[in-house]
Amino acid sequence: MTVLEESSEILFNQKLTSDTCLMGLGSPGMAGTARPGQFVMVQVHPGNDPLLRRPFSICGTRADALLILYRVVGKGTSIMAEKRVGERVSLVGPLGRGFEQPEGKDMALLVAGGIGIAPLFFLAQTMEPTHYRFFAGFGTARDIIRAEDVAGDAGDVSLATDDGSEGYAGLVTGLLEAYLEPKGPGHDGISLFTCGPRPMLRKVALEAMARQIPCQVSLEAAMACGLGACQGCAVKAGTRERRPYYHVCSDGPVFPVSSIDWDCL
Repeated sequence: MTVLEESSEILFNQKLTSDTCLMGLGSPGMAGTARPGQFVMVQVHPGNDPLLRRPFSICGTRADALLILYRVVGKGTSIMAEKRVGERVSLVGPLGRGFEQPEGKDMALLVAGGIGIAPLFFLAQTMEPTHYRFFAGFGTARDIIRAEDVAGDAGDVSLATDDGSEGYAGLVTGLLEAYLEPKGPGHDGISLFTCGPRPMLRKVALEAMARQIPCQVSLEAAMACGLGACQGCAVKAGTRERRPYYHVCSDGPVFPVSSIDWDCL
């Protein structure tokens, strides 16, 4: 894997919801090699405040542009939200292990929670709409990140909101369970791909393992380097793995569901 460092021009930086933005970065080197599930480390300011780069999942590509979906939650992302078209940011990437495409004619179920929808938008771009079903959960209708604003035609996205203000009333895992329930045990030509809050991931993981459905999980973690040197993003490995811990940045962020100890996550 070739890791690049680029000074990338901001092509657009648009607000999608009250606290979520989509940034397009001119990055021909990375856009041509990035795979769904990988991420970049962004230096949001040329000085040393903030000192560390920020990790962001790649949520798609457009020609030579790399798309970054981010939520404004702190100093670094607040600086990003103020960036103007034509300004530049420093990128390192693409980093990490991405998703493996489903085998054969498996129907891919993409299950996203909140900002975790980013890498699944990218995955959907690489697949035929008839080969996947997309389930996305948000707190309320105001939080919904619309596929047409990010990924163009991402097929039909079944929505869930915690407060019932749009789509299914409840957690997105309820949508998944309703889809799987009539199918009985076994995977029956189904593969799962998921990213979102850890409680959601744990529930999807347990459902997948109980039904013996192949499942790939994209984990989110705070990262200082993105290369595995600082060892700050360690997660406990599953009991059958050959090592006690994995690092989300270098071993992941995408893992087979059985690689993680979900009791410790």
